[in-house]
Amino acid sequence: MKQETGNVAEKTATVKEKKKTATKKKAGTKKYLVIVESPAKASTIGKFLGSNYKITASMGHIRDLPKSQMGIDIEHDFEPKYITIRGKGELLSKIKRDAKAADKVFLATDPDREGEAISWHLMQALHLGEDKDISRITFNEITKSAVKRSITQAREIDMDLVNAQQARRVLDRMVGYTVSDLLWKKVKKGLSGGRVQSVALRIVCDREEEIREFIPVEYWTIGAKLKNEAMKKSFEARFYGKGDERMDLPDAQIVQPIVETLKNADFVVQEVKKGTRQKKPVAPFTTSTMQQEASKHLNMATQKTMMVAQQLYEGVNIKGEGHVGLVSYIRTDSFRISDEAYEAAVAYITDAFGQEFVNPERVVYKSKGKTQDAHEAIRPTNVTRTPDSIKDSLTKEQYKLYKLIWDRFVASQMAPALYNTLQMKMKADAYTFRASGSHLTFRGFLEVYSKGEEEAEVAIPDLQEGDVLHAEEVLPEQHFTQPPARYTDASLIKTLEEIGVGRPSTYAPTLTTIQARHYVTKEAKVLYPTELGEVVNDIMKTYFMDIVDIDFTANMEERLDEVEMGQEEWKQILRDFYPGFHEAVENAAEQLAKIEIKDEQTDIVCEKCGRNMVIKYGRYGKFLACPGFPDCQNAKPFFEEAGVNCPQCGSKVLIRKTKKGRTYYGCENNPECSFMSWNKPTGEKCPKCGGYLVEKGKKNPKIVCADEKCGYIKEIEPQSEEE
Repeated sequence: MKQETGNVAEKTATVKEKKKTATKKKAGTKKYLVIVESPAKASTIGKFLGSNYKITASMGHIRDLPKSQMGIDIEHDFEPKYITIRGKGELLSKIKRDAKAADKVFLATDPDREGEAISWHLMQALHLGEDKDISRITFNEITKSAVKRSITQAREIDMDLVNAQQARRVLDRMVGYTVSDLLWKKVKKGLSGGRVQSVALRIVCDREEEIREFIPVEYWTIGAKLKNEAMKKSFEARFYGKGDERMDLPDAQIVQPIVETLKNADFVVQEVKKGTRQKKPVAPFTTSTMQQEASKHLNMATQKTMMVAQQLYEGVNIKGEGHVGLVSYIRTDSFRISDEAYEAAVAYITDAFGQEFVNPERVVYKSKGKTQDAHEAIRPTNVTRTPDSIKDSLTKEQYKLYKLIWDRFVASQMAPALYNTLQMKMKADAYTFRASGSHLTFRGFLEVYSKGEEEAEVAIPDLQEGDVLHAEEVLPEQHFTQPPARYTDASLIKTLEEIGVGRPSTYAPTLTTIQARHYVTKEAKVLYPTELGEVVNDIMKTYFMDIVDIDFTANMEERLDEVEMGQEEWKQILRDFYPGFHEAVENAAEQLAKIEIKDEQTDIVCEKCGRNMVIKYGRYGKFLACPGFPDCQNAKPFFEEAGVNCPQCGSKVLIRKTKKGRTYYGCENNPECSFMSWNKPTGEKCPKCGGYLVEKGKKNPKIVCADEKCGYIKEIEPQSEEE
């Protein structure tokens, strides 16, 4: 019996010892949870961390302001009311279970303001800070070394970044929710106004107004094809002036006597200057410049550019390598690159092109204005991973954009292109002509990136002072000044960046929104405001001047940046902004009630039910609809009469719309009659050339000849409001 008791005690001790050992082993193998935003990012990171790391994705934001209400407690110091985003409940529960099973949680959302806010919301929603070891990690590129380094450099959540995001979100919600609600009530459903989008719309509308007001001005140039007996080919020189004074050539009356004099004159070389010139390499991409170049050279819309760039950043499945992050973080306004990236670029350029193609000194590209320098410029994560070497693993869009980023980065660290230059001054009678040429002697960075950078060479013979030439031809040419160009995606982004409105993360969504709302339409890459866009812009300029004021908005952006740098208290911005904004809203609500747009009844009878149709306001402007909706859903285009007859066939001129919503004036007999004008015809003939006259401009209205070569202009007095 004693022996059995002893055996039992021995067995019990052995079991306890085994349990103790197992517990020790278990304690030694800690479990970690890493939370990122997207499954693609999770897949890439999963390659770099061991089996004791579990990677899960939050699928973007987990909490936000509610959609059904403003979600800001104005009376309690603008406290935001966050809720779990609809449809995210089950995902949140799963992440909670994963977090509970882990010994430590790493929040690895994107390394910017938005990413910091997502991490903070996750911590709040999961109640992670209370009983769980939690750390924030960031990496500028998704590579093994960067991810592992981030674990060793884990930190706490940066509340300055979080508060910067909160300030922007609350401010944008305050403006967007209130103004949009007003537009819905007073104009039509589905409209919206916003802090950045309203400025972007104003810029497009202001440019359209400039174009409408623009009156072409005539000017002339004179070229001369010159040669002497020793030369095989002639070259062209351009008229400069009389003696050393520059001379304008406004009309044919001034040009004709000069041309007659030049036909028989000797052209004597007075001065020859030879020199060299450098063309410096381009800087690596920021978000803005990447979007601009992708639009210009790849015909890629900004939203598409950002979607493809996000794929390249988060990781693509590369043959032989698995899931690999190909580019550094894509939302940045910095030109800076790391020492490691610079050294890798220099090594690659030396090996691929030769030492002479390496820039003799490290170039530091300077940004304009305030730059959030936390991130590097956009660059490949591994410069030896050339575009062609991974082309088979990429989609067509991924390859094109990766090549653009790779080419730009490599070129940014290469030597300048070198040119030999020649400038020549010649005298012909009392007049001066000039010619200049250049010859590329060393391609430098152009070997890799020549998009829009390479210049056409102009050959000029090597002449000496005193050499005499004669004119084979004298070439007078009439020109007219051109209106400012309409914006493209690329030029609008560039303008927003230059004036300090919006930030790298907002350019693409802003352009998408103003087009989705049908405020702006795009034809052949060019942006035009629609009739609806101009109505909304007029309302914003009248009642919300601060919102669409460029300086006010740029100053607001600077204050928001100061929150990010810990130099401004985020709610103070809201306290300063709200009183004036609230007063503007109250005023607009009262005033707009007096000019509410109503359906206008017509004498056009609905062919389906017999009711008189009404004029309604849609996304592309006015249209005819049956008032019996929804019982009768008949609708058709409304062609308003312009009040004049067609200058070609005498029929009525109608105000029409292109498929994209742009207004023009066309004959009712189209397509039999081809008359079409972007400006409203007056119905009168030009007294100078017999062509037709059109109205031009609103601020400074004029009647001008439709044929700009005629040049007829008649000033008219603007009508008063009573008229």
